[in-house]
Amino acid sequence: MSWGYTAKPEAFMEKRSSLYGKVFKTHVFGRATIVSTDAEVSKSVLQNDGRIFVPYYPKSLTMLMGDPSILLINGAPHRKLHALLSSFFKSPSLKAQVARDMEHHLHLSMPSWSQRCSPLRIQDQAKSMAFEILVRALMSVGSGKDMNFLRHEFREFIAGLMSLPFNLPGTRLRKSLQAKKRIMKLVRQIIEEKRKKRKQGLNPMDDVIDVLINDSQQDAQEEGNEIEMKDDLSMANTVIDMMIPGEDSVPVLITLALKFLTDNPTALQQMREENLKLKRLKAQAGEKLCWTDYMSLSFTQNVITETLRIGNIINAVMRKALKDVEIKGYLIPKGWCVLTSFRAVHLDEENFSNPYQFNPWRWKDKEAGGFTFTPFGGGYRLCPGIELSRLEAAVFLHHFVTSFSWVAEEDSIVNFPTVRMKCGLPLTLTPLPSYPSFPSQ
Repeated sequence: MSWGYTAKPEAFMEKRSSLYGKVFKTHVFGRATIVSTDAEVSKSVLQNDGRIFVPYYPKSLTMLMGDPSILLINGAPHRKLHALLSSFFKSPSLKAQVARDMEHHLHLSMPSWSQRCSPLRIQDQAKSMAFEILVRALMSVGSGKDMNFLRHEFREFIAGLMSLPFNLPGTRLRKSLQAKKRIMKLVRQIIEEKRKKRKQGLNPMDDVIDVLINDSQQDAQEEGNEIEMKDDLSMANTVIDMMIPGEDSVPVLITLALKFLTDNPTALQQMREENLKLKRLKAQAGEKLCWTDYMSLSFTQNVITETLRIGNIINAVMRKALKDVEIKGYLIPKGWCVLTSFRAVHLDEENFSNPYQFNPWRWKDKEAGGFTFTPFGGGYRLCPGIELSRLEAAVFLHHFVTSFSWVAEEDSIVNFPTVRMKCGLPLTLTPLPSYPSFPSQ
């Protein structure tokens, strides 16, 4: 996997594709692997998830995520859990809450940003905000001791996802497993407290834990405490799974969007004008922005879409074939791993003209769908938080580009083990005349 550490990791794919075609054999993490850089083959793999293919990830990741992880479960249990989470994350009430929470965090942070003499590391700021917002949506934990504990332990946990699979004292994997154990203890305490409130006649539906408890209640009544204890363990695991976007996906999306806008002043200017126009219209009407306003900004959404395409925050998924299967003339043997490379498809000039050019205008009047564009995966395992991720990014970008101009320090994108800016994208900010973005409170 050394190619993952290079500035252009897709060069590995391109070289082998030119020699052997868009589907070829290699070894990844020591496993015999079929790599697909073909959109149609990847589509077939994703759409047959759970029937012909099942998740198949490095041992360190599977050990840390655990058997109940939504990333690893299959069949009816996965479909049920995925449907529950998708319904919750798509709810208008949650979107309104998330938009308000992001505005609140920005309202508290931006005045100090405007007075800074030193560069601001945007990636760190976005991580802090996105993590707190998501944790509140998952289990109603606010700022304070528990939030700080979760933030620290969760970073310890995810640091081992792509580590060497040796559970020995002092190893990265052991430290991450211990961190997850500590997180699980706190999350299960929160679940137990919520169950007690329900028994007292309180029946809130404020967060993901409430939704999961509500779904499990009938089974618990039928089968007793044993199923309740099992459900609590699975729920805690699901909550930890769902914390990952707050630490990685959303903050990196925001950071990369600002990096690409910095490198493309024309796109930045058009996006700033679009957002300032909305800001003026709402001010003239004496109205506050709501979540639908942010999602209505067409060029801003195109910037987010193009950032997802060229940034490739989720660059591939891995599956194992349950039986011999032929797709588009390619034989995938039973037991072999299949790596579907989203990054290779997104950066293929057959799918996108000038694929390495950041060009949000390419999405004008074009639907951001199909299996040539899969930034959130696809098929039955499509990320349930797609719309929420876009919303969080849109809220942050709206207030940032209408409040500041900036100069960026030299920085570079790191692609492995996760996509991120090497130095966090340090920006020296200058407030715009329209600042502040928020009315005094």
